[in-house]
Amino acid sequence: MSTKVRTREVFRTRLGFLLIAAGCAVGIGNVWRFPYIVGQYGGAYFVLLYLFFLLSVGIPLLTVELAIGRASRSSMAYCYERLEQPGSHWHFNKWWQFSGNYILMAFYVVVAGWMLFYFCNFVSGNITPGMTRETAGQNFGELLGNPETMFLCVFITVLFSFTIVAMGVIKGVERFTKPLMIVLTLLLFFMACRSFTLDGFSEGIKFYLKPDFEKFENNIGEAIWAAMGQAFFTLSVGFGAIAIFGSYMSERHKILNEAVFIATFDTIIALLSGFVIFPACFTYGINPDAGPNLLFITMTVVFSNMTFGTIWGSLFFLFMLIAAVSTMIAVFESSIAGCIELFKWSRIKAVVINFVVIIALSLLPMLGFNVLSDVHIIGSNTGILDFFDFLVSNNILPIGSIVFVLFICSKSGMQWKRYIDQCNVGKGFSMPTALYFYYKYILTTMVIIVLAVGYYKIFGRA
Repeated sequence: MSTKVRTREVFRTRLGFLLIAAGCAVGIGNVWRFPYIVGQYGGAYFVLLYLFFLLSVGIPLLTVELAIGRASRSSMAYCYERLEQPGSHWHFNKWWQFSGNYILMAFYVVVAGWMLFYFCNFVSGNITPGMTRETAGQNFGELLGNPETMFLCVFITVLFSFTIVAMGVIKGVERFTKPLMIVLTLLLFFMACRSFTLDGFSEGIKFYLKPDFEKFENNIGEAIWAAMGQAFFTLSVGFGAIAIFGSYMSERHKILNEAVFIATFDTIIALLSGFVIFPACFTYGINPDAGPNLLFITMTVVFSNMTFGTIWGSLFFLFMLIAAVSTMIAVFESSIAGCIELFKWSRIKAVVINFVVIIALSLLPMLGFNVLSDVHIIGSNTGILDFFDFLVSNNILPIGSIVFVLFICSKSGMQWKRYIDQCNVGKGFSMPTALYFYYKYILTTMVIIVLAVGYYKIFGRA
């Protein structure tokens, strides 16, 4: 089978590429995890620690995946074959890495469906004013116990996202994702500015960002892991979703420039989310939380007790829905591009088949909250969605990232010189050649630590 590089679509604008790649990185975790761990582990001290790991782990891994994508002009289907040396077998890794697209989306689309459900409920005025935490928890539980409603919401979000992907890279993905990301940014800035008018603004920001060395020192081990893990997981590296957009980027700008922009944009979105959440929580005397409970219980209670809460709740869940859909579009494009190259399908055929596959796979996490609620694969307090998350977050992402780094460092792989040359095509900041030892030994060790600690947190405390 020929792996000859063919003419490939390239994004029309640099802004289009940057916002779409950032859309892949910006997701639900930016809102329901990052702000909480900042407040929990020392405020500004934790932010500085996070920025250190973003510079030392996140950005280097971004450059690796973008360079592999741009150099190969391929998805995961043939990126290894086009860059590895004859006789090597790096391409065997593509199969399990490529599967990450499907395992991730199997549960991610379920959460996106929740976003759509709550957005529609706020818009239609179905959220009861003055709601208590108990009532909000009961309502969320009723949603989880209703597979028919969840399926309808998932079906709509998946159909919308695949419809955009079906239109092509430029006419679909770039044309629609760029304005979606601009709207997302404007919504977040608008809501963050509005927080300045809340009575609990000062107290909320004090909890969020005030340097608290005692919190930091007393939880130093947890803080280091949380900062390193967030810097790694927030950028969605390791399974080829970023590489596909590297394959569509032009050669006008150096890769380090683009990686820094993506990481910076992702961090700004995460930081601003805290400006929306904590002032609102402290204004209404509600303890902040993390994870799904933060969005679907805590924030629902906040907005139901707020003046014009229906409007603010609608805007907040619209913001969350756009964040989720932008990631879905990006990952779906990675899947579609891979299928087109591997199986020689047309884009429409690939979209139809992938649509059916994703809908079918999403049934397991959906049913894990009701019909299959007795299934506990990785622990008594976990469900099927947690297992899918474990497969991606604790396995495919970190191991895939290690493989990518070793691939660009190996003489049988892409080779270090070719990686550096690819990074330094175009205008902007150059990637220094002297980082070889750091990448091969220190960067990979740091990702191994993320992998090991993740396993310990799940299995080591049983």
